[in-house]
Amino acid sequence: MDERWAQDVVRCHLCDISGPTMYCDICQIHLCKECVGEHLSSEFKDHKVVPYKMRGSTVKCQKHSSKICELHCVQCDIPICATCVSLEDHKDHRIVEFLKHIENKKEAIRRDLTEFELSIYPKYKEIASYISVQKGNINTNSKKLTTALDKQKEDLQKEIDDILRKLKSALDKIDSRYLAVLNRQEDEIAQTISKITQNIDNLNILLNSNDASLVSAYKSMNAEFRSLPPKLTISLPSLTSQKINKEQLYQQFGSLSAFCITSDDSGYTIDSPDAETLPSERSLLDEPRIITEIKTEYDDNNELYSVSCLSDDYIWTSGNEKIMKLVSLQGKLVKEIETNSRTRPGDITVTNGYLVYTDYNERAVNILKNKKLNRVARPQGWRPRSVCISSTGDYLVVMDSDDYQQVKIVRYSSSDFKEKQCIQSNDNGEPLYSLGDFSKYISENKNLDICVADYGAAAVVVVNQAGKLRFTYTGPPSTIKESFCPVGITTDSQSRILTADYWNNRIHIFEQDGQFLRCIDDCDIQRPWGLCVDSKDNLFVAECKTRKVKKIQYYV
Repeated sequence: MDERWAQDVVRCHLCDISGPTMYCDICQIHLCKECVGEHLSSEFKDHKVVPYKMRGSTVKCQKHSSKICELHCVQCDIPICATCVSLEDHKDHRIVEFLKHIENKKEAIRRDLTEFELSIYPKYKEIASYISVQKGNINTNSKKLTTALDKQKEDLQKEIDDILRKLKSALDKIDSRYLAVLNRQEDEIAQTISKITQNIDNLNILLNSNDASLVSAYKSMNAEFRSLPPKLTISLPSLTSQKINKEQLYQQFGSLSAFCITSDDSGYTIDSPDAETLPSERSLLDEPRIITEIKTEYDDNNELYSVSCLSDDYIWTSGNEKIMKLVSLQGKLVKEIETNSRTRPGDITVTNGYLVYTDYNERAVNILKNKKLNRVARPQGWRPRSVCISSTGDYLVVMDSDDYQQVKIVRYSSSDFKEKQCIQSNDNGEPLYSLGDFSKYISENKNLDICVADYGAAAVVVVNQAGKLRFTYTGPPSTIKESFCPVGITTDSQSRILTADYWNNRIHIFEQDGQFLRCIDDCDIQRPWGLCVDSKDNLFVAECKTRKVKKIQYYV
């Protein structure tokens, strides 16, 4: 016999016969039927011999190690021995046979297994399969819509090409008519000049001639040429082009419908994403309106500087005191947080539901997370002034050097708070931002431009993601140049930029390329400072002196 094979065969512990059919749960040994009696005759310990297939069904009592648990306490849900029944621990408890308890448990396990195999598992597989189908539908639909968009583009391009072809054809006809007139006059003048040249030659010959009969016969022809041909002035054609109306263009091109995901069981619905993901442009209201005024609980001795939306129902606010306040749109105070330095915060914003603020005196950027203030950054020699969160979750921080002779924007990673980027100068090495102790608020636009309202420069300075200057906005075009005093700044879902003009009591709205759109100056705004927008593009304006926040609707 192969020795290795023999080692794998189960044998009786006493007689070494292979294939024993019994097992002692207490001694944990294999027994054949013939040896069971001999094993039970041992007086040194209790035994529990069971069929081999039921091995492991015996449990030793945890309190009485020499006893076997033949009972089960229902309330305590533990196996016990007969001795345990008399203990105070199990007084008035329901006691059942342990084997009966095991049978009941196995029956429950069988029911659970049956439910898993015949009901739950197949349903999950069906849902998983349905998800795969839906993903396939998304891919198919996306290709279909992409084809439709390309077709729409081709159709519009054909129309544009047809218009251009007609205009160019009309231009060619106009040119041909003008040139025909000019060429005809040019030919006539050339012929006349030829006659004049001939007359000049003839007159010179007569002057030098001694032939009295020829000179006597001369008759002047100058009168024929004194009447000069007209100088034709061509009125050149011009192109009267209209400013491209993006809204009408979007309507002409078409837009994607909003989507939602609805559960047929629980009834919850996931709505479509923010409006910026859909290629449709929203119209500005002719007359923006105040939706609500929010009192912020700051007393008369304080001023209000910053506001940031925690959600569509709650806003964080800060002013010139050490306390930052979370209030509802009804003006109810929800929470108060004190700065580490116990001086006023420089600026506030929100990321993933957590409050972030700059502490100018502590030279730090802090985040309130899980009821603890954690430091994002504390740069040496620099004072963080304002902060915003980028679309990637990075922190964009405006900083002044301690001597106010330098200003820069630093991008910090959201994962490890390490510096990733520094924006300070233009291509000529000149400072992008005004030097000195002036307010500078920051916001990232949806196109990833970084916008800074620079009070000292009286301008909004916009750079691209790489830090290259795109443009500087210094106010709307006007026949009378007014002072422009930008403080708070925000951007909306349409990539439009909004900034608070403090001394002129109004809000400027301009496009992402710097084109002025309008001012909000008809909502009784008084000394506006901080700005933010909610998910529906409602504007929140923090009024410095009244200490109120006005929620304003400015889109249709």
